[in-house]
Amino acid sequence: MAAFEGKLRVQGEQDPPISVEIDLDGERMRIYAGEVEIGDWSLDELRISAMTDGFHVRFAGEEMILNVEDDGRFALDLGLKTAPPPLRRRMAALLRERSTAPHDDLN
Repeated sequence: MAAFEGKLRVQGEQDPPISVEIDLDGERMRIYAGEVEIGDWSLDELRISAMTDGFHVRFAGEEMILNVEDDGRFALDLGLKTAPPPLRRRMAALLRERSTAPHDDLN
């Protein structure tokens, strides 16, 4: 499971963003503010788009915006294929790092 730190705000709300932890396990996204679970969704339920102001997450007629500290890794772990140019560059750099990193051989 991958964990990410970030800020969450609800689209259209004037409230300041709240600090959250986002857990991704390949099938689900769980968001926590401290010990409080904000949501637990199947990734199939969500429509996620990388935009210049953060990751727009839409579900059941609602939309929230996540600003994630490690946005390149977050985008890759979500399997996103499109993103604004600065984020695409960070994603490409991470992919290059992953492809050149030494791999543990089990032999």
